[in-house]
Amino acid sequence: MRFDAAVLRSYDGRFVVETVNLDGGPGPGEVLVEIAGCGMCRTDLAVRHSAGRSPLPAVLGHEGAGVVLETGGPDTGSQVGDHVVLSFDSCGHCRSCLGASPAYCDSFASLNLYGGRSHNAARFTDAAGEQLAPRWFGQSAFAAYAMVSARNAVGVDPALPIELLGPLGCGFLTGAGAVLNSFGIGPGDTLAVFGAGAVGLAATMAAVAAGALVVAVDRRRERLGMAERFGAIPLPAATTGLADRIRRLTDGGARYALDTTGSERLINDALEALRPTGRLGLVARLHTALSLAPGSLDRGRGIVHICEGDAVPALLIPRLTALWRAGLFPFDQLIRTYPLTDINDAERDCDAGLVVKPVLIP
Repeated sequence: MRFDAAVLRSYDGRFVVETVNLDGGPGPGEVLVEIAGCGMCRTDLAVRHSAGRSPLPAVLGHEGAGVVLETGGPDTGSQVGDHVVLSFDSCGHCRSCLGASPAYCDSFASLNLYGGRSHNAARFTDAAGEQLAPRWFGQSAFAAYAMVSARNAVGVDPALPIELLGPLGCGFLTGAGAVLNSFGIGPGDTLAVFGAGAVGLAATMAAVAAGALVVAVDRRRERLGMAERFGAIPLPAATTGLADRIRRLTDGGARYALDTTGSERLINDALEALRPTGRLGLVARLHTALSLAPGSLDRGRGIVHICEGDAVPALLIPRLTALWRAGLFPFDQLIRTYPLTDINDAERDCDAGLVVKPVLIP
């Protein structure tokens, strides 16, 4: 089949919407999905800085959602006409997958970041017949259609606005999952969120929904305004004595902190703001060595990296849509839609902080 997709051909080049070819139907463990919308995630844009490890040319996009057109058989768990949200890929048989931790799959990097599955890799080409990277995050959803791994296709109620649901598969899943899964936050808990982007604001909404007191830290006034609207106490990142201020606001220190910035200064502020036995979660990938202040991990404090919100997508995504229906997780307020043809405008606005979560509509 032939359809339009946004292709990235060089690490410093623009996306180009062009015709691509996909030969053959879905094989075992695959489903063909007509994409209704796909979120743009920072991980998509990080390909530009991957030092060549992510193969190009490629169709990126890993926050897709749409309607199943064809399946690779009854074992996929999907039927034609199902509405699905697409999440990250995993092998299904390593220790982590069998232990309900697919985000820590032994093959996570190879399946999601560095070329995708090797099975039938040559079937995805451009109009001239040049091979494209097989599948990004099991999807390659910056396109009108995507052949996806059935493991990462989560069925949702067709009454929901399918074109807006894609970010529940990664960005919003990561923030909300860190709160609900990794931390297990409940009523009366305290959380400091560093960075009020898509992940941080999703964490804020989920924590408020769970009954926690949340302090949101960011350098941008408009993002702090959004966090406050979702129920958080806003705090500018440039606040003098930031950790002391958080400790006062949380009656002696936050029980949990989540850093989405990767800033060494803010990570140290987060540790300093924790109460004894408090826990800091990091979701950003660190590119340099991290220096911690002496004593920052004293008194039982801990630090851990969190991938994909420690989520089993088939369990967390329905939970998040239920919270949205109850008015407790208004993720749609973070979204601005763009036609797929305006993908470069979406990237520009995302880089400039003008939009929290761009969603591309084929």
